[in-house]
Amino acid sequence: MSRVEVETGPDAGAAWHYGDPIGEQRMLAEGRGAVLLDHRDVISISGPDRLDWLHALTTQHLSDLAPGVGTTALLLSPQGHIEHVLYGVDDGEVFWAHTEPGHGEALVQWLQRMIFMRRVEVALRTPDLAVVWQPGPAPAGPRITRAGADSLGGHESFVPRDHVDDFLVQVGDGEPARLAGMWAYEALRIAAGVPRVFVDTDARTIPNELGVIEVAVHLEKGCYRGQETVARVHTLGRPPRRLVLLHLDGSMEELPAVGAELRLAGQPDGRALGFVGSTARHYELGPIGLGLVKRNTAVDATLQAEGIAAAQEPLVDPEVGLHIKPRL
Repeated sequence: MSRVEVETGPDAGAAWHYGDPIGEQRMLAEGRGAVLLDHRDVISISGPDRLDWLHALTTQHLSDLAPGVGTTALLLSPQGHIEHVLYGVDDGEVFWAHTEPGHGEALVQWLQRMIFMRRVEVALRTPDLAVVWQPGPAPAGPRITRAGADSLGGHESFVPRDHVDDFLVQVGDGEPARLAGMWAYEALRIAAGVPRVFVDTDARTIPNELGVIEVAVHLEKGCYRGQETVARVHTLGRPPRRLVLLHLDGSMEELPAVGAELRLAGQPDGRALGFVGSTARHYELGPIGLGLVKRNTAVDATLQAEGIAAAQEPLVDPEVGLHIKPRL
């Protein structure tokens, strides 16, 4: 296989493709192959107080998390802005999680500062463990795996780095499993409308804008940092911005850069309505991306980024929320 690596961005150094990015997408969509996410950061949280402690800090209900059940949790600022994300699973003794590349050390440092008289230990495990994604359900056995609503219909395995080759042979039934690169994985993720923190978000993003309330936020748990903002927007509705799937002009050779400003088509000097996050070329949909746009942007408006036209497919309803209003 001819491995081509990602040159820049958060996935730099990871495999971009292995010579056939479109074929690799089809392979994953058919439920075959594997993707090395070994550039993602891994952390472990151990100690008898770990779940109650995480429950108090994050957006997720974790105090009674059962072993083997995958979950997603966010850490918010006091204003409700997303600061960190954990894609985790507990094995009964340790909570294992992976997060975005390059953000593990800051996440560990933040968590360690939050340990007050609690029996908890937090460690960065990236040098020891790699993440491998596979389509389909996780098999039974002692392997540490996570499957969540944002796992693209597959599961992630936490594999010792010095055993990755053996692991791939094992899941390949005696032959090395055929690998797909980040191009294929990202195309499937974008098409599924699953946002990626730090790529499809900015410093002001709140969970309500991304449509992840049911995935990463528990609305009936106790207080946590940033809860007031999340609850208020959920109750009254109308988040400031909303996530959209962008169907990009397929006649253009380039794709918009991450962070490129979105404006109304035909108004290159008009005010920015949002920005582009991740983009990819999908084997069926063509060039696609995720964007975060102002809530009042017309859902049928054609947008433009760096001269490339983009039709919207709404992923978050502009009027989302309970819309509780007092009766007079």
